[in-house]
Amino acid sequence: MLAKTKDFLYEVKAELAKVTWPSRKETIATTWVVVLIIILIAIYLYACDIVIANFVRRILR
Repeated sequence: MLAKTKDFLYEVKAELAKVTWPSRKETIATTWVVVLIIILIAIYLYACDIVIANFVRRILR
């Protein structure tokens, strides 16, 4: 069991060495894109909620 764990961790280390990590600038840029998309989706869902709520209110009156 210990030998398998050791082999696994060695392989993980080898795979991580192959990874091309993004720069700080790239990470910040993509983070802002994600935040912007989340805000836009939140606004869209809020608008949908308002429209559906008004529609349901009119039906139930």
